[in-house]
Amino acid sequence: MSASVPSASAAGGKDTAAPQATFTRLPTVTGNVTGSNGRRAIMSVELGLDVPDAALRTRATQSAPRLRAAYATVVQRVASTTLPGMAPDVERLVAQLQAATNATLGRSGARLLIGTVMVV
Repeated sequence: MSASVPSASAAGGKDTAAPQATFTRLPTVTGNVTGSNGRRAIMSVELGLDVPDAALRTRATQSAPRLRAAYATVVQRVASTTLPGMAPDVERLVAQLQAATNATLGRSGARLLIGTVMVV
């Protein structure tokens, strides 16, 4: 004998849909930086977006190529102003990436999340 689980309609008439994921991981963005020894190095930044609003999440998905281009511009600009041997200014980087997100999507509501910022 198998036990049956009551359906959502039998349990009170409420249809419980699975919550939709609001986080989207984006490809790593890189920029050229001068290393401590004077040679070229790479600054890589792992990014993600948390977009709770469904309409804005759709817009962010559709604007993914524009977002990546805007992020690449910001990361390269920050990388080129980072002094050799110094750590990048992550707070300034985050502020500029968030501003690029808002400008690209046309409004605020998408929160930029930073993973790892690394210079190698």
